[in-house]
Amino acid sequence: MDLAKFKEYLVNHYDSNPFVNLLKMSIADVGEGRVEITMPVIHDIHTNLYGVAHGGALASLADTAMGIACATLRKRVVTLELNINYIRGAAVQPAVKAIGVVVHNGSRTIVTECEILDQENALLAKARATFFIIGQFEGA
Repeated sequence: MDLAKFKEYLVNHYDSNPFVNLLKMSIADVGEGRVEITMPVIHDIHTNLYGVAHGGALASLADTAMGIACATLRKRVVTLELNINYIRGAAVQPAVKAIGVVVHNGSRTIVTECEILDQENALLAKARATFFIIGQFEGA
């Protein structure tokens, strides 16, 4: 499968994920070892008691971005470990952006990093995760 068709496959694959749909995440850009996804911050869905994005919603966004970055290398993965540092609160807004990047592509594990930015590109959070490789995408 060529890269363009594989990118289309990834978008369709993740757009049909119930959890991704629940949080209204969307793939914006895909490259080899890199992905950019967006998620709105909607008051009735994503916010905590203080009216800003819940840390769990942002952690889920980061985990998804880093997992898809692994998938761009045609590897199926599960999260082994995830660390996130919250820099500032994310107010209700049309979209925050997560950029997930592979920093180490090993034979059994993949290490990734992610930055979450608001609509003005201010840094909201930084994350790092290790993923265990469970297989490859068929036909990839």
